[in-house]
Amino acid sequence: MHTPAHVVVNLAILGRKHRVETIAPIVAGAILPDVPMFLFYLHARVWLGMDEAFIWTQAYHEPGWQIFFDLFNSLPLLALGFLMTRRFETPRLSAFFTSMILHSLGDLALHHSDAHRHLLPFLNWRFYSPISYWDPRHYGDIVGPLEALVVVLGCIILARRFTSIRARGFIVFLALGYAVYWGYAIMVWG
Repeated sequence: MHTPAHVVVNLAILGRKHRVETIAPIVAGAILPDVPMFLFYLHARVWLGMDEAFIWTQAYHEPGWQIFFDLFNSLPLLALGFLMTRRFETPRLSAFFTSMILHSLGDLALHHSDAHRHLLPFLNWRFYSPISYWDPRHYGDIVGPLEALVVVLGCIILARRFTSIRARGFIVFLALGYAVYWGYAIMVWG
């Protein structure tokens, strides 16, 4: 899934009106697994001036970058973090790690050629899902519109659940962020 979709889905699944103190950690946990990708892209595109094709066909697959991406998607490490937060009774951090785990499980299901090693540091194994959130050779042309539908439905659920002006403003921000993300993707990669 695209990062804004992870945020909407994680908030719809994990966010509760009576636990507003966990909203920010859920959002942070939905975003953090993709932060290495954003740093990589900024480094490659802005700092080094690489073109899009080289970034995604060559640079993305360099071992150093792959380990950086995969550590933030390591289910054993995330589970350890979650278990420690439960042991020390820190609900905000528990929400954060739960959100990261949910993000990584979504990636596990929807990444084919860009699959992570979700079992690091124990195994270098990658699950190459038959379904991709972006690659039309692996149903990305179907999954992409379905993801957009899930985001719209998720925003509706969130708007019904969280009725304050501030919460609804954030939901609109998420929806606009998702639209801008798609606009950029179409402009650059379309």
